[in-house]
Amino acid sequence: MTNWIYLLLETQAAAADGQIRVMNLVTDAGPVVKAVLLLLLLMSVVSWTIIFSKAFSLRSATKKSDKFLDLYNSSGNFGNLYNSTKHIGGPIAEVFRAGYSEILRLKRSSGGSQNPGSKTNPEVIANEMGVVELVDRALNRTMASETAKLESSLIFLATTGSAAPFIGLFGTVWGIMTSFIGLAGSEGVPTLQAVAPGIAEALVATAIGLAAAIPAVIAYNFFVSKVKRIDVEMENFSSEFLNIVDRYIKKV
Repeated sequence: MTNWIYLLLETQAAAADGQIRVMNLVTDAGPVVKAVLLLLLLMSVVSWTIIFSKAFSLRSATKKSDKFLDLYNSSGNFGNLYNSTKHIGGPIAEVFRAGYSEILRLKRSSGGSQNPGSKTNPEVIANEMGVVELVDRALNRTMASETAKLESSLIFLATTGSAAPFIGLFGTVWGIMTSFIGLAGSEGVPTLQAVAPGIAEALVATAIGLAAAIPAVIAYNFFVSKVKRIDVEMENFSSEFLNIVDRYIKKV
């Protein structure tokens, strides 16, 4: 039993000593390597901030879109749906509101006095040339705007994922170069003990660069897939909405 306790304490002491040695490598690094490490640390902090905020915003957008689709499928009147979605928000709800607002605008510009509302009433849409095209443009503008909102800040994750390893590699190359320059000016025969600290110090930059890049790449790919899914849902809803517009225009 005593041997196991001794072994455990020895392992913990070795781990603590390893952490101290890594910190010493960072503190003993040259100014260029320290600048690289500081830049990578800043990129990592910003990346994690974006990851948490984007995860929350995409989750909220998905919930709001699902809530709107439930209301849409259970509602038989566009006017009532328009009024009930004023405070819901979400990408698909905004697409619907943009399309319906365009219909209302066209109705007012044509001098119509009736307020379009029913999905099943032919009077829902003014009978004028180019209505479908105008509504389609309004839907596309809103979809592009909502997609841009969902994709905001993702470019920083992509940049971190692609650039951080190279920034860390630059710090490593600079540190190794500095170590060998120092060895060239030293007296005596260079030994592994003399070279190893400088190389280990330089490799810390590569390790931190990878630590900053890997979460950014994983998060970027995950968020892009979520945005694509929401984008597909917006396109499907837009197509269905335009089909309803076109169908009842032909009936008028």
